[in-house]
Amino acid sequence: MTFQTTRRVEFRDTDAAGIVHFSAFFPMMEAAEHELLRSLGLSVMPRALSGRSSSGIAGQANLEDGKHDGARSHSDLNVTWPRVSASCQYLSAVRFEDLLEIEVRVAKIGNTSVQYAFRFLRDGKLLAEGNMTSVCCRLYRGGSPASSGQGDGVLGHRDQSGCDGGIGDSENEVRLEKTPIPDEIRQLLMRYQ
Repeated sequence: MTFQTTRRVEFRDTDAAGIVHFSAFFPMMEAAEHELLRSLGLSVMPRALSGRSSSGIAGQANLEDGKHDGARSHSDLNVTWPRVSASCQYLSAVRFEDLLEIEVRVAKIGNTSVQYAFRFLRDGKLLAEGNMTSVCCRLYRGGSPASSGQGDGVLGHRDQSGCDGGIGDSENEVRLEKTPIPDEIRQLLMRYQ
């Protein structure tokens, strides 16, 4: 099964000739990936760390106070999906105000990563094809996770000494730790494989 969405080409996507600039396809692929994940009840940003409240959303946990108002939400799994690879092949010109049909397929599910394949069409004509790989990571705020040594599988920036670190002071530090894709999420992603 293929996930499908549409997007109208905006003026900001184009160059002086009104043709879509090559770089505009990458945010479109990212937005289509986000839509696919939302359709499965997932997000690229865990609610607990994004500052979003879940009030008013049936079946989702209020992670801020630990209360739960229904079945466990997939957003409770506290994973995020940084991209590690992206490419696009351009086959035909795309112009301002074209209505693009974007197809997304899960090309491969690895232990910790997902590879997506994208197709951009207009009136059934293939205009571009792209690929993107995202890695499943746990997102932590406030220092390194207890389950990990400093820098062991943890993604972050390097400080001036060359050591792995987080972003910000230790209390607000944000760290990523690559993790196997939870089985619940793997099953959901397989719908679009």
